[in-house]
Amino acid sequence: MNDDDRDSSLAAAVQLRTEGHREEARQRLLALCADFPADAEIAYQTAWAHDVLGLEAEAVPFYERGLGGTGLSEEDRRGALLGLGSTYRVLGQYEKAVEVLRGGVERFPDDGALRTFLAMALFNTGEHHEAMRLLLELLATSSADPYVRQYRAAIEHYARDLHETV
Repeated sequence: MNDDDRDSSLAAAVQLRTEGHREEARQRLLALCADFPADAEIAYQTAWAHDVLGLEAEAVPFYERGLGGTGLSEEDRRGALLGLGSTYRVLGQYEKAVEVLRGGVERFPDDGALRTFLAMALFNTGEHHEAMRLLLELLATSSADPYVRQYRAAIEHYARDLHETV
């Protein structure tokens, strides 16, 4: 299979997943992985196909292969970090989830979804203060609610130390 065939086959598989033909997409992506075992983009798309089917444990090695390889766009890298971190969390591997999601937040600090999933993983590891801080900061900076915006400075202040009193 040449690069043009690879590109069209990958696009077709992603389209199938997008249209709800998830198992067919997964099968096509597995075949592509066999043809292109070092292709990070194909590995990432294969992980995603497993994830949407509830096959989280099977998704992990594909996420890891995608992130360990080269050639992922920044948007795909962002998605793979979120996907792997979220998958680790759902599998109960909370420390791994925190590690991956922290790395994602460091690389993509403006990504609210990464920060939200990191907060969930932090909650699972008992780091409730940091989890709450992340969520309050996200709320303060991204909410369209006029009342939240009115109290943004106070929310951000207390996010730093929820135990502060006068």
